[in-house]
Amino acid sequence: MEKKINLPLILELSDVDSVNFVSYYQANKIEIEKQLTQVGAIKFQNISISSLQDFQNIVNAISDKFLSYVDGNSPRTKLTDNVYTSTEYDKNQKITMHNELSYSAQWPNKLFFSCLIPSETGGETLLADSREIVKAMNPQIVEEIQRKGITYIRNLHGGLGLGPSWQDTFETSDSHQVETYCKNYNITYQWSENGSLRLLQPSRGIIYHRTTGECVWFNQIDQFHPVHLGDELYEIMQSMYESTEDFPMNVKFGDDTPIEEAMVHEILHTIEEVTVAPTWSINEFLVVDNELISHGRNQFSGERKVLVSMSK
Repeated sequence: MEKKINLPLILELSDVDSVNFVSYYQANKIEIEKQLTQVGAIKFQNISISSLQDFQNIVNAISDKFLSYVDGNSPRTKLTDNVYTSTEYDKNQKITMHNELSYSAQWPNKLFFSCLIPSETGGETLLADSREIVKAMNPQIVEEIQRKGITYIRNLHGGLGLGPSWQDTFETSDSHQVETYCKNYNITYQWSENGSLRLLQPSRGIIYHRTTGECVWFNQIDQFHPVHLGDELYEIMQSMYESTEDFPMNVKFGDDTPIEEAMVHEILHTIEEVTVAPTWSINEFLVVDNELISHGRNQFSGERKVLVSMSK
């Protein structure tokens, strides 16, 4: 299958500072939004973004309805109220494709990225059109997900353990606040005697875009299924836990039937076929429609610093 080569749409500007870029964006917002709905991702080049403050000024000016990373499962640092590091996942590991917070009850409509420090090698923010994923995917897989739905399983420790804690995940140490959140968003929760928290989150897995009505692949089956760990780590985890449902993350169909490893491998292969890897340079600003485009990250060497903000 031939990979798409026109993602993201590149708009090359003439060495503008953050103030002038905001003016340009606001003056052309209708056309930019139209292009974003068509393509899914737009990268603006030659914008002076040399600091967190530059990035913060831009996102604050072009959006005012931000979404925090509450209920998120990727390791990252909150730098300001609405700006995070993109991820602090092991640089030697590839992050597979996903739509941000697609496993959660609420997710951002747009993502904003900028790279302050490009890595020495690798480190691309991978992109794939979620409409193309559905079209390329085995129709039997698509039908089964649409018919059964998905249940994401997360086991969040209370301070000591593998994976994220529930305090970091929900950005609070108030258990009652967590319970209120779960009740509001139809998340089944179970506290254990050691203070850990199990979450069962239902999801459709395939949705229709909020504006265009287009069918899009919108799940993280491959990231939550333990097959993504690789054989060696998978075996180690199996020796540590009584059941795979006790792993920090897992996933099954909405009717409680398992998702077979062969299906996950096929999903990974299909998505890889439509994934592109645009390189990062400094002074770039990437806008992504989170429902239309899934993203990931290649492994890398050296230092890498990418900022991200999420809006409704």
